[in-house]
Amino acid sequence: MTTITGLEFRPLVVPASIDAPDAADFVEMVRVRNLIYREISGHDDHGITADELLPHYQASEYQTRLGWVIVDDGAIVGRIGLDVPHEDGSTAAFWLIELLRETWGRGIGSAAYELVERTAREHGRTVLQSWAEHPAARGPQLAPPTGFGEIPEDHVARFYLRHGYKLEQVERNSAFDLTGSFAGVERLLAEAEAASPAYRLVQWSAPTPDEYVAGYAWMKSRMSTDAPAAALEFDEEAWDAARIAEHDGRYTSSGRTILVTAAQHIETGELCAFNELVIGKDHTEATHQEDTLVLKEHRGHKLGTLVKCAGLLSWREIAPDSARVITYNAEENRPMLDINEAIGFVPIAYEGAWKKVLDD
Repeated sequence: MTTITGLEFRPLVVPASIDAPDAADFVEMVRVRNLIYREISGHDDHGITADELLPHYQASEYQTRLGWVIVDDGAIVGRIGLDVPHEDGSTAAFWLIELLRETWGRGIGSAAYELVERTAREHGRTVLQSWAEHPAARGPQLAPPTGFGEIPEDHVARFYLRHGYKLEQVERNSAFDLTGSFAGVERLLAEAEAASPAYRLVQWSAPTPDEYVAGYAWMKSRMSTDAPAAALEFDEEAWDAARIAEHDGRYTSSGRTILVTAAQHIETGELCAFNELVIGKDHTEATHQEDTLVLKEHRGHKLGTLVKCAGLLSWREIAPDSARVITYNAEENRPMLDINEAIGFVPIAYEGAWKKVLDD
């Protein structure tokens, strides 16, 4: 085990609230997290307040979320996270190590990774997966086996490679300017509506209305099986009313807003496509487009365009002061990228998805 003088990996205490007596580490962790993301991306669109992040750390029956703060000579300089899904037979775990750049080069990341791998093994996990943004840089580039996209062989990429990881997928981070013209969005929506006469649009903000819970749960479960995943491993997730309620509560409990726009098959009432837009309490911050999916059996009717465009048009009324929407898509997901590009999303960054299978 690596030993570095003055270094401590302190288990993260998840407080009942950010005003609780034991909340200091959590609040400081979030502050440092936001600084790290600014260092990486050069903007604050990934920032979040401590009270808005806290619900995502509360205990859940669907996964175990383990966390540590990285303490260097008494100061928190980063964080470690390990998520262990509870699906039956799951062998996967998902992790992150984030450090302020000023601490790089001292072996702290490698020492943190020893903790990650050891803890994953203790939980019976053999497939470790992780994501990281790789800012554009000159020099050698790495391409995944999918053949779509590339990232620079930078400091972070070399860290993964050194620890036995393989780049499996590249994800594109795209942004849409909410301050510009919506004429193109309106035109695309009209075209999508004309191409999908068997469907109607429905929308809601959390909490999910009772009549949409079952359909929304089914679509959320399909996100784990139908989205392009390259050679990454995801367990098929079971979603029901209780899981939807927990999902919604992560947003509503801290005052965040989530708008779901869905396409409903008129004849059967089945929900068959959806898009999510999310923003924090501060409606001047960036909007995040989260899950978007069209069920396989309903593809070919411009439903992806339908729900994305309808959501963006409604969003102007919900968060008129938000400057842009950011989203992520696998580089091989050309159908969804085609929709985004037609709407006006432009690439701003790329992430690598990394995987390692542990020896027995």
